[in-house]
Amino acid sequence: MRFAVIVSFGLGVAALSVTGMVGADPAAGEGVFKANNCGDCHYTQGPAQEKTIGDQMAKKGPELWYAGSKFQQPWLEQWLQDPQPIRHIKYNSVTEENPGDHPKLAAGDAASVTEFLMSLTVAEVEAGVIKPKKSAKGRLIFVKKMPCSGCHEFPGKKFKGGRSGPSLLNAGTRLNPDWIYAYLKNIDTFKPIRMMPNFNGVLTDKDMKGVAQYVANFK
Repeated sequence: MRFAVIVSFGLGVAALSVTGMVGADPAAGEGVFKANNCGDCHYTQGPAQEKTIGDQMAKKGPELWYAGSKFQQPWLEQWLQDPQPIRHIKYNSVTEENPGDHPKLAAGDAASVTEFLMSLTVAEVEAGVIKPKKSAKGRLIFVKKMPCSGCHEFPGKKFKGGRSGPSLLNAGTRLNPDWIYAYLKNIDTFKPIRMMPNFNGVLTDKDMKGVAQYVANFK
């Protein structure tokens, strides 16, 4: 249940921050973000700032300027309190294991930072386009036609996928389905310097929607 606690001190009234408080102020969350030096690893001002491989390699963590379009809010708030590695391999490495040392935030700070990050949205992600489903064609493209499963861990009975890219386990609760499709369609806009292929001209729009539906179904 979400609520705010109001405490009177005689000469004034103060609102105490409670986890998941309704109407939490994104500006306050930005303040927490800066106070915790999150900007040392993650930039929040778009568009993409990477122009060269050197720019990409200089980054310590992923960009967050489209975080509100990418993530699902409940997942993000919980993850900030108990961050578990999403990548097996350390960011910007191909051999070094992820040490899993991302700082934790207290519940109230996590709620505030989540509000800030969820306010960072982009027009390229159109709402209501993708509905998660077990797309047979999407699975065929993901596992066999394209090299997706060679880089990304995914749920399956036998082959579990690769380790060089972010894991897609629990992608259905972590990622906004519409962002998955928009990312496949507009990857150069979101991440101009990367290892992941550009699928425009390789996959049809219908194919990209099928892959997005399939990935958005991952548990």
